[in-house]
Amino acid sequence: MSDRLAAKVLTVSDGVVHGTRTDTGGPALAELLTANGFDVVERRVVADGVDNVAGALTDLCDGFAGLVVTTGGTGFAPRDQTPEGTRAVIEREAPGLAEAMRLVNPLGRLSRGIAGVRGQTIICNTPGSPKGCVEQLAAIIDVLPHAVRLLSESPTSH
Repeated sequence: MSDRLAAKVLTVSDGVVHGTRTDTGGPALAELLTANGFDVVERRVVADGVDNVAGALTDLCDGFAGLVVTTGGTGFAPRDQTPEGTRAVIEREAPGLAEAMRLVNPLGRLSRGIAGVRGQTIICNTPGSPKGCVEQLAAIIDVLPHAVRLLSESPTSH
């Protein structure tokens, strides 16, 4: 059995859905995850909005054990509702992850992203820019394997 953990990436963007913008955050996150021992088993794009995000996250998480990282929709624009859609589906928040992500760069203070748990899945919201999403995920990537294993009740070192 592989030691690699499963991950999924959800890009939240009206522009990408409508073909007016190229998804740069999703591929950047997938590359970082793969380089850090995760198997990216699915990438998906969804339009902005609470219901769209909540529906996609529910579908991505149910029956899945691993990590789901979102990119986009964490800012102050009216359609930036990824945190609200995430909050609608998580069972428990993981504020330490979100706090660490915001601390990596002064612009992180503009991210409203949250992190939390649904079933055996950790969900982390990151900004839409490739630089911002990679920086924020990189800030916590070292602890995510341990956290995912704890959720799945796999043996850990403590």
